[in-house]
Amino acid sequence: MAVRKLPSSITVLSCMPVVVMATVTVGDVVVGAGLGFLPLISLGPAFAGLVGGWRRTAAIGAAALLLCVALGLYDGLFQERRGFTAMVSVVGVTGVGIAAAVMRSRREAELASVRSIAEVAQRVLLRPVPLTAGPLQAAVSYTSAVAEARIGGDLYEVVASPYGVRIIVGDVQGKGLAAVETAAVVLGAFREAAHEEPDLVDLGERLERSVSRELDDEKFVTAILVEIASDYEAVLLSYGHPAPMLVRRGGDAEFPQPASFALPLGLGAHRGESPKPYRADFVPGEQLLLYTDGVTEARDAHGTFYPLADRAHLLQDPDAHGALEALREDLVRHVGGPPHDDAAMLLLRYHSHAERKS
Repeated sequence: MAVRKLPSSITVLSCMPVVVMATVTVGDVVVGAGLGFLPLISLGPAFAGLVGGWRRTAAIGAAALLLCVALGLYDGLFQERRGFTAMVSVVGVTGVGIAAAVMRSRREAELASVRSIAEVAQRVLLRPVPLTAGPLQAAVSYTSAVAEARIGGDLYEVVASPYGVRIIVGDVQGKGLAAVETAAVVLGAFREAAHEEPDLVDLGERLERSVSRELDDEKFVTAILVEIASDYEAVLLSYGHPAPMLVRRGGDAEFPQPASFALPLGLGAHRGESPKPYRADFVPGEQLLLYTDGVTEARDAHGTFYPLADRAHLLQDPDAHGALEALREDLVRHVGGPPHDDAAMLLLRYHSHAERKS
């Protein structure tokens, strides 16, 4: 059975001026001048000012004025004040509608400019990850909590350094421009230090110093660092971040956990335990999914958290980007719309030598 598509609110509003003026015209002709339908003609340009440009509003206002004159002559209303009052009403409402249309067009242009700037900022801050880095294939997904948003506080990066492929996924506390600025600090420090620090712990300490200089004691950034330098092993360093999901060749999902949990970046002054690197087997044919808590803490209408471990089978698509998109769409379906928090996912696939040559 075919599903009928309901008209959008914009389409309905676009048709309203014509529908209203036609209804008033028919009503006036059928019922007569006694019920005073004529002033309602001004509803046409009033609705026209809600959507469309000022030219369309002016054209509908002109049409309403012509109808007003025609019906006024038909009803003999120009022998008294009612006909002239209706004309003044149409002209006044049309003028207000044109002014509203001009102001709305300016606001829409400003919004488009802001969105364009945000898109440029996102490309600078969250650059596209390389499709391949060493033995890895990478794919990324970013779903904003606000449908119109282009940028937020989640961050990710993949760097092919002299010491192996290094990855970061993080989540800045808070939202808005302050979170974006903090994310820029973390990514800038990571991109530089990833090429200079031979040890992953030293890399993490350098990020801690950079973040601590920029944030006060109440702000922090959860993050996980991953280094894949030698075959068949991933070294991880977690700063209070959710454990990654490791999908084995058979499809089983594991969540490698550190021996002890450390504080997020920016809270080093509280003298918590420094993070210790831990290792996980990572062999050809397996996948490593890094994500922010916007994924695992996403809830449906009943308050049930997103069951990420049960969705590992969605990552079996041969194309990494297609697999990650399937997981993102399932997350949106679970929530029933955009998630309540930004949700970033970075998928790493370990390819065999034969796959890399092909």
